Amino acid sequence: MIKKNIFISFLFFIIFMSGAKTSENNIYEKIDVFGEVLEKINKEYVDEINQSESMDSAINGLLQSLDPYSSYMSPEIYSEMQTETSGEFGGLGIEVSMESGVVKVISPIDDTPASRAGIKAGDYIVKIDDTQVQGKSLSEAVELMRGPVGSGIELTVRRGGVKKALTFTIIREIIQIQSVKSDLIEENIGYVRLTSFNENSAEQIKKKIKELQKNKKIKAYILDLRNNPGGLLSQAIKISDFFLNDGEIVSTKSRQVSENRKWFANQGDLTNSKSLIVLINYGSASASEIVAGALKDHKRAILIGENSYGKGSVQSIIPLKNKGAIRLTVAKYYLPSGKSISEVGVSPDIEVGEDEGDFQIKTETDNQLNYAIKLLNG
Repeated sequence: MIKKNIFISFLFFIIFMSGAKTSENNIYEKIDVFGEVLEKINKEYVDEINQSESMDSAINGLLQSLDPYSSYMSPEIYSEMQTETSGEFGGLGIEVSMESGVVKVISPIDDTPASRAGIKAGDYIVKIDDTQVQGKSLSEAVELMRGPVGSGIELTVRRGGVKKALTFTIIREIIQIQSVKSDLIEENIGYVRLTSFNENSAEQIKKKIKELQKNKKIKAYILDLRNNPGGLLSQAIKISDFFLNDGEIVSTKSRQVSENRKWFANQGDLTNSKSLIVLINYGSASASEIVAGALKDHKRAILIGENSYGKGSVQSIIPLKNKGAIRLTVAKYYLPSGKSISEVGVSPDIEVGEDEGDFQIKTETDNQLNYAIKLLNG
């Protein structure tokens, strides 16, 4: 039987995190009920349970009841997560969230096993190998997808518009993110593709723009943010600033006054205010939406493609005493227009549906990129 002080500590945690406004008597009633439920499970459940895992699941259930982006990370998962924004980590190469009890793909990352296999933004992962995902937490599902480099995994997904479930066999790799690619299109259009916002993205973009500017014929730029699941807010602000001379970039609003902030652009457009088109799709999320939204609101760029994902919330990673952590939503992003990105996303100025292109530079089947080129060429 679990000691009652464990029950009390956990319930106080629940009450604090949920911000419940109840009377003291009701609080103690809830503590008693929770303790009673755990006691009954330990005594009556058909199988012997791992009490530690059960408590982890309870914590995770609480967090994921708040929104799809709040979750609990065990010490092992937290340690692995800390390597992801450095540009190299093991896995499949997909950014995921939880929706209605199923893992949803925010976006596959370019040149990774998931993107090469054909996983798409918006896919729902319903089975990992032989294990059903329904009923598992996001952390548990992510853990199932991890494995030794070189080992195979089978993902079963549901895709909008496709009646039958799709099955993909993928080989795990070390994911080395090259977040910025560039090229010169038709000798006068600078093309820059950004696949994620990691700690080096802004410096890489600045370097690529300067390299492209060595060609004096450049008349316009295309910034490709398709299938970019986001990343570091600081990088989104710096990259937005590269294309603006002034004005608000983004703001955050929260219950905590300390989280209410605004960021503004500095004088100095790296592209000398040349024509700019931004490509977005449903896989453009979070930091991508901040950049696209800021440039659209300031009428600095024309957005072409499809409506973006709609992840407009700020998560803080809060370490715990057990060396794990919680990812908790603490604020929401707002565009310069005052609009929230959450659940809405950023709409393109010109809607162009996505073909089966793989977003490689100069891909003939990339109708969205080709549309942008034609528009710039008049």
